[in-house]
Amino acid sequence: MNAVTVGYDRHPAPRVAHGIGLLIRALQDCGYSVLEEEAAWTWDSYRLSPGDKIYVGSRLESDLLRQLEERDVLLYHTEAPEKEGFYIASCPGGLTAVSGGSDSGALYGCLELAQRIRAVGRLPDDIAYGDAPRFSLRGPAIGLQKTTVEPPRQTYEYPITPQRFPWFYDRALWLDFLDFLLEQRCNIVYLWSGHPFSSLVKLPDYPEALEVTEKEFALNVDTFRWLAEEADRRGIWLVLKFYNIHIPLPFAEKHGLKLHQPKPLPLTSDYYKKSIAAFVRSFPNVGLMVCLGEALQGQIYGVEWFNETILAGLLEGLKDANVKEKPPIILRSHAIEPQKVIEAALPLYPNLYTEAKYNGESLTTYTPRGKWQDIHRRLGSLQTVHIVNVHILANLEPFRFGAPSFIQKCMQAAKYRLKASGLHLYPLFFWDWPYSPDAAEPRLRQLDRDWIWFAAWFRYAWNPDRDPEAERHYWACVLAGRYGSLEAGEAILDAYEASGQCAPKLLRRFGITEGNRQTMSLGMTMSQLTNPERHMPWPDLWESQSPQGERLEEYAVRQLKGEPHVGETPPEIIAEAKRHAEEAVQAIERARGHVTRGKEEFTRLLGDVQAIHHMVRMYGHKVRAALLVLTYKHTVRGDYFQRLDLLEEASVQLEKSLVWYRELTALTKKTYLYANSMQTPQRKVPIRGGLEYRHWAACLPVYEKELACFKARLGELRSGVLPEALQNAAQPIAAYREAPFTLRTPGVEPFRVEKGARVFTDGDIHIVGCAEELSGLTGIRFGQMQAGLSGIAVDIELLQPSKVLIGYFNSKDDQWLQAPSLEENTHADDMGGYEPILRKGLRLYAYPSVNVHALQFGAGRHTLDFGKGAYLILGVIPADQETRPRNVEHKNDGIDTLDWLYE
Repeated sequence: MNAVTVGYDRHPAPRVAHGIGLLIRALQDCGYSVLEEEAAWTWDSYRLSPGDKIYVGSRLESDLLRQLEERDVLLYHTEAPEKEGFYIASCPGGLTAVSGGSDSGALYGCLELAQRIRAVGRLPDDIAYGDAPRFSLRGPAIGLQKTTVEPPRQTYEYPITPQRFPWFYDRALWLDFLDFLLEQRCNIVYLWSGHPFSSLVKLPDYPEALEVTEKEFALNVDTFRWLAEEADRRGIWLVLKFYNIHIPLPFAEKHGLKLHQPKPLPLTSDYYKKSIAAFVRSFPNVGLMVCLGEALQGQIYGVEWFNETILAGLLEGLKDANVKEKPPIILRSHAIEPQKVIEAALPLYPNLYTEAKYNGESLTTYTPRGKWQDIHRRLGSLQTVHIVNVHILANLEPFRFGAPSFIQKCMQAAKYRLKASGLHLYPLFFWDWPYSPDAAEPRLRQLDRDWIWFAAWFRYAWNPDRDPEAERHYWACVLAGRYGSLEAGEAILDAYEASGQCAPKLLRRFGITEGNRQTMSLGMTMSQLTNPERHMPWPDLWESQSPQGERLEEYAVRQLKGEPHVGETPPEIIAEAKRHAEEAVQAIERARGHVTRGKEEFTRLLGDVQAIHHMVRMYGHKVRAALLVLTYKHTVRGDYFQRLDLLEEASVQLEKSLVWYRELTALTKKTYLYANSMQTPQRKVPIRGGLEYRHWAACLPVYEKELACFKARLGELRSGVLPEALQNAAQPIAAYREAPFTLRTPGVEPFRVEKGARVFTDGDIHIVGCAEELSGLTGIRFGQMQAGLSGIAVDIELLQPSKVLIGYFNSKDDQWLQAPSLEENTHADDMGGYEPILRKGLRLYAYPSVNVHALQFGAGRHTLDFGKGAYLILGVIPADQETRPRNVEHKNDGIDTLDWLYE
């Protein structure tokens, strides 16, 4: 039996000790007898130890490594290792030196050497190898979240208890996950929660803030401390993410506050400062990730809250802490401009990071561009580390995704196009961690099902610039190890690569949003394809998160006019997606005969490839139907009895689409519990209601009804009968009924909404045209300057449940308040009114037109405080008042959109 001595300095750091343990186990598994030695070796004494020797250390702290470098015994043919870098060298006298740029570098050097020992079955000779990560932070996000809300708590708000999150206390699961992350050389785990402090700290000044029992609290602290220590041993920062300003339910109830606060109060600031200080004292090795843009009006109060509350609490907590490295503080660039916050904070705390979403809340392209690229580049230019956040993946849910070449290009884009140096990766099914959505008993773990998703992102976060041909061989061999043969590995890799192109291409050309409110695999309605404006499309999808190209209506108009096309076109994308889907099916079928291992998982992967194929075919026919309808729209120009041949062909395409959707539904009934992991009201596309419409089987009747309606309308037109929607086009529009209210704010005043009325108390800006529904209502006016510069709070008392009509100006200029969006604020629809009821419902002299939204409130006293920017309050109406959405600019009530064909 061969013997080897593993030496290291006395009292090695936990990360170094863990690496040494990995190395020793690899040697023992390969038949070596291992002697451990806390070696006080020097350059002239290490040879006295007989036989093969390995020495592990951090070159910044090890005397032996320093001596060997000074005497040119330990030489580096690459850059000398720094930070997480390492170098493994065979030195004279039978010594293999593992030189780390830090404790983490030594750990990664041990990991590399252990892997090489296992690969060849012995300690390698003549090794000279150095490596270092290209991205500073590399790790996954794990959510302490549920798929549905728990009223009266709101989205994100879940106290940490064994009943809600049994997996959080499962130490074996955590160790599996942490070991996997170390194998992938991750160095951070982002743990997401709405307000975790009420489960992890107790404050003498605010005992009501604790949301768990004393027993649960003790268990939480013990579990969290253990988790932080185990992560640290593996070179992994644990970072806790929280929202601002979210407060605990019992704290809110005691002090008469709402759960989400838009601006700082002395009470909430004191509570947060003390919570963070207590948390840091208890867990000094845990970082914080701060979201200033969801609830808090970050543009106004971000600098104040971050510096005077969060950093103040952090510095107070660190005052007496003995930590080797200060914890990272990450500022999330979500619905705010973080630059001014960072610039103000850097003098107080230098270990700051920024984060922004990569492709929004989907995965659409490896060439992000436009405004979003500029945001990343600007953040990447600050004196901080900038992180890309691969977030939610709403267009990939619920299927497997493992296209390594696509992922590699994404990480290259993150480095070169976006100037980022960190990765924050969501699981494929974030809201239901640790389980996958597969219909399997017992439930599959995402860690096991989606191993290739994690492994590919983290491999290319370590080094995105690997040779593509070598990478193909690497992944084929990895898959061969799982499925039994190289033939199977190569074919499965081809299936992953081809199927991985489908969802990104479909969403970026045809989707409503790259955000969480659309579940792409559940399909889209004809109205969403042909009249996306009605469904509040998010322009970033095609302006930033897609290559240059044309939307459906733009393509149809250009085609009719004979104009040249620009970039990706809808027919090209449908053809490409169909080709990818068919190549994936052929590849997975080619693999079938060569699979000798992992057969159950292969069957599930086969089902996913087939499901993606069905989804692509469904979309292909439906897009063709939409193009025919749009061609009809722009050809007949209101004479709807003409060119029915276009609608006839659209009907054929729509029916073919439904055939494929039925196939998809039949398949997924057997394979999936649900399609989306977030099953809350924020899900709007294809159908409102994430809980009710979470499976294809629930959506199928909607599409069947859509086809039946289309055929009925076509039949009416064919028979020369005017459809009912067209007959009712001239139906008179009645004014809304008014609900009583009392103003409680000095300096604001009521006014009658009508032509000629002034809408602000300062200046002579008057109404030149308004929708009939608004005429005669009592609006509320205030100073435009005050609202535009700092925001305004309007205190109002409602005598009955009511809708308050809010007017948002159709301009992105900073002086105007922007309508809330679900892409930027998950709570944007908590009061209803997310979509406008009257598009361009008001026109003012020399000002942008105004969209009118209806926000719902109960009877009682309310403060309307929406943040900085001017807007209008155009009346209060009863909650039961019917509000038929329409575009006021078009008197035909949207008939020209042709939605009446399908609804």
